[in-house]
Amino acid sequence: MSRHLIVIEGTDGSGKSTQAELTCRALTAAGVDFKRLTFPRYKEDSSMLVRMYLKGDFGAHPEDVNAYAASTFYAVDRYASYKTDWKGDWERERVIFCDRYTTSNAVHQSSKLPEEQLMDFTRWLFDYEYRLLGLPEPTCVIFLDMPPEVSFRMLQKRQGESGDIHELDHDYLKRCHERALAICRQYGWHRISCAENGEIRPAEDINRDVQAVLFEELAK
Repeated sequence: MSRHLIVIEGTDGSGKSTQAELTCRALTAAGVDFKRLTFPRYKEDSSMLVRMYLKGDFGAHPEDVNAYAASTFYAVDRYASYKTDWKGDWERERVIFCDRYTTSNAVHQSSKLPEEQLMDFTRWLFDYEYRLLGLPEPTCVIFLDMPPEVSFRMLQKRQGESGDIHELDHDYLKRCHERALAICRQYGWHRISCAENGEIRPAEDINRDVQAVLFEELAK
């Protein structure tokens, strides 16, 4: 049996939580022994800096904390999670399914940088987390491609003015989406289209596409 660390990724408002839930139900129905993880872990002490950042304690706009500093906030939470929770599962070759991972830093934090710095940043990020911190590298990343205007509309409907500093910034979400598409091309992430003609596809239809990628990965 080979190791599998599968990540479902997307910008804010892309339906990650719904797709993660549907995917976990499919894994359970198929009898797959897996460990589900969700990042950041907002209820854990290791996410304190993440919570402060998103609340705006370091500045009211995402760009007030540079990409490298903000990335370390999230990396610390993942490192603590791995060391205290799922390292044994990974070593026993249990399937790991993540709702967000290092890949979220790549999408969100790279949006703070000029486009020409994107690949330098992602190389630094993946080296930092996977080599220097020793976190497992994903074997499969599934990106939920939701157009930013649809995402922002959903976030406004869901949260109004109460979202975090990422969710309230339309331009930031747009940049994240642009960076994500470039990263998908560069690193071979699987892109799942989540909207047609400006309207969200039914969640079950999206999940059929997600499952097709997922079970192909598990068959390797």
